[in-house]
Amino acid sequence: MTATGNTPPAEGEAQATRQSRLHRLMRYVPLIAPVLLWAVPCWVLLHSGQHWPLPVTLIGTALFAVGLICMPFAMVRGHGRRQQDRAAILGDTLLGSSWVLFTWSVLLGVFLRLGLTLAGIGQSQDRARIVTWAVVGMTAVLLGWGYAEARRVPRVRRLDVQLPRLGAGLDGIRVVLITDTHYGPLDRAHWSARVCETVNALEADLVCHTGDIADGTAARRRAQAAPLGTVRAARARVYVTGNHEYYSEAQGWVDLMDELGWEPLRNRHLLLERGGDTLVVAGVDDVTAESSGLAGHRAHLAGALNGADPDLPVLLLAHQPKFVDRAAAAGIDLQLSGHTHGGQIWPFHHLVHIDQPALAGLSRHGTRTLLYTSRGTGFWGPPFRVFAPSEITLLVLRSPRG
Repeated sequence: MTATGNTPPAEGEAQATRQSRLHRLMRYVPLIAPVLLWAVPCWVLLHSGQHWPLPVTLIGTALFAVGLICMPFAMVRGHGRRQQDRAAILGDTLLGSSWVLFTWSVLLGVFLRLGLTLAGIGQSQDRARIVTWAVVGMTAVLLGWGYAEARRVPRVRRLDVQLPRLGAGLDGIRVVLITDTHYGPLDRAHWSARVCETVNALEADLVCHTGDIADGTAARRRAQAAPLGTVRAARARVYVTGNHEYYSEAQGWVDLMDELGWEPLRNRHLLLERGGDTLVVAGVDDVTAESSGLAGHRAHLAGALNGADPDLPVLLLAHQPKFVDRAAAAGIDLQLSGHTHGGQIWPFHHLVHIDQPALAGLSRHGTRTLLYTSRGTGFWGPPFRVFAPSEITLLVLRSPRG
């Protein structure tokens, strides 16, 4: 568990300035990134001293050029207004593949070649070709393994979490967290049913879904989401919106989850009672809700806690970890979030850290507030998970008086 204290004002202003510059830089990423993702591997594998036969060089370069053209085109058709699932699958797969290929072209292109040079192995052409085959082999292995990791039913991660204000009557209460299921272009209705079976086997008191149910409208992804209606919980099933709901008619997802028997906690709370003690379970809309233009949608913590006894412990559902600043200021005991996917494809987690205070696991913020960030149950876009496994989380809440 990591700890974060209060940031001094001067340091906080400097950090805010750095983040502002990074956000401005990120505006140019959609233009620069595709070129880098395809041009760098092309140069490392084909044009950095290998001296391949001319047909090999020409065909290989042509394939990289096709990838550079097809990837953004397919992404736009798949995730833009047209919402063509086949185009989305192609674009997402090319994006994930090019990211892994780019990463290892850089790492092996620099460090492996340097090591071979220092060891005096082969001539320049031999070393260049060794690097090429190493990059191709590593990419193939990681993509195969990453695909299997993305499509499997997530492992269950179990964790005891002590909350100092939790009453003895609630000691041992079982909270299951699923998040970022991202039902999408790849039909995962069977996977969804198996996830729900796994959740039911955990015999939870409370089951939480912290958003990003799907990519697409509720009408379009209904068959994949329908198994969520089979989830069982002794006390309640609760849900809050994620940012992706606001790309896909969020109110439709709120209505569908309500229909499936889940309680949408849209800036409201419910009380969970056992053994004479009470836990406030609150939820807020995603922080992007207000900019969506949907009437009544916004992240409103004060509204979520309105009427709750301030002396009671609070479990808060908020999709994005960065909401924890507001949670800590309000004295929330435990916030549950998703959104980060743990980076999904290494080393993308470095970019996630630009926007979020936590990547995965349990962290402390301020004097009271704990944050648990899930790596997510599904995957977004590229059907790969590399060094960032998905999870279904079982949190057993503990009272110091239990």
